[in-house]
Amino acid sequence: MTATAPLPLPATTEVAIVGAGPTGLALAVTLAEAGIGFVLLDRQAEGANTSRAAVVHARTLEVLDELDPSRALSAELIGRGLPVSTFRIRDGARPLATIGFDGLPTAYPYALMVPQDQTEAVLLARLRALGGEVHRPYEVTALTQDPDGVTVTTATGRTLRARYAVGADGMRSAVREAAGIGFTGSAYEESFVLADVVMDWAPGPGEVSLGLGAAGLTVVAPLPGGHYRVVASVADAPAEPDFAFVRGLLDERAPGQATLREVAWSSRFRIHHRVADRYRAGRLLLAGDAAHVHSPAGGQGMNTGIQDAYALGRALAGGDLDGYEARRRPVALRVVALTDRMTRVATTRNPVLRTARDTVLPLASRIPALRRRLASELAELNYR
Repeated sequence: MTATAPLPLPATTEVAIVGAGPTGLALAVTLAEAGIGFVLLDRQAEGANTSRAAVVHARTLEVLDELDPSRALSAELIGRGLPVSTFRIRDGARPLATIGFDGLPTAYPYALMVPQDQTEAVLLARLRALGGEVHRPYEVTALTQDPDGVTVTTATGRTLRARYAVGADGMRSAVREAAGIGFTGSAYEESFVLADVVMDWAPGPGEVSLGLGAAGLTVVAPLPGGHYRVVASVADAPAEPDFAFVRGLLDERAPGQATLREVAWSSRFRIHHRVADRYRAGRLLLAGDAAHVHSPAGGQGMNTGIQDAYALGRALAGGDLDGYEARRRPVALRVVALTDRMTRVATTRNPVLRTARDTVLPLASRIPALRRRLASELAELNYR
C-alpha cells in the first residue's frame, strides 16, 4: 500500500491544536462548530487502534449532545458501546458496596463501555463532516510565542503561525514544557496491567467490578463483543503481560470467578497524579492529560479531557480564556483527589485499614444519599 502524503500545513491559523486524541478531536469539533479556524496536528502517522480508555460517562454524552443537538453524535457512540448501570466494589466474590447509575438525573443513566478507538473514530467522523481533518505526521518540537501569536515548529522544520496553541499532547506535553508550566504531583509506586480479554466472568457483563484486596486494586469491566477490560495494580508488571500472567492475576484476586479464554491485547503502564500549575501561559493553553493525569480508578481521565476541550472551545469562541482555567482546573483537582483516594483505599496493605475499609463500605453504601453522591461524582454530573 502506498503511504498517503501528509496534508500540507497552512501558513497561518487561529488555533493550533497539538495532539489528536479524544481531547484534541473534541476541541477541533467544538471550534469547527463555532466557525473558528484551527489546525489539528499529531505526531503519529495514524490514530491508535487499541482500546485504552474504555468508559464514557453521562456528562461526556451530554457534552456530545451540546456539540450536536440532533444527538446523532451520542447515538453513534452509544450504538458502538455497552451501557452498564452498576458499579460494584468487591472483596473477591463478596460484594462490599453497590453504586447504581440508573437513578441519575440525566438522559444517560449509565456508564457507556466503549473502547477509546471507537470514541476517537466517532469524533473524527464528526470532524470530517464539518470539513476538518487531522494533519499527520507532524511532531511539534518547538513553540515560541510573542504578543501577536505563536510560531509552531515541527521536526521537519515546517512552521505554522497561530493566534493560540493548545496542548492536548499528553502527560509529556511539548506545549506545557514550552509554556514553562509546572506539573505538580508524583507517581504511584505500583505499576498497572491493562488487558482486554475473553473470559467467563461470574459477575457477568452487567456491572463494572472494583476488586479490593491485599494484592492490590483490580477492575473488571465488560466491553462490547463479549470482551472484558482488566486493570490491576501490581508491584512490577511485565511490559506485555501474557496469558499466563493475566490468568494468575485473576486466579489470585478473584478465585473461582474467572475462566480466561484469550488475551486480545495487553500493556503495562505507570500512573501519576499531577495537575498543571496553570492552564494558560499567554497564548499557550492546556487540556486533557497535558493538564492533569491520575489513577484510572473510576474511568475519569478521557472524560475530563473531552469536557476540558468543550469548555476551552467555548472559551476561545467567547473570548473568555481566563474563565476556562477558573472553571476547569478545580474540576481536575477534584478528580485527582477522588481517584487518588479510591486507589489508596483499594491498594492499602495495612491489615487494620483493610478491615476498617471492608467494614465501613457496606454500611456507607446503604445510605441512599451517599450512593447518589458517589454515582453523580463518577458520572461527572457534578461538573456541569
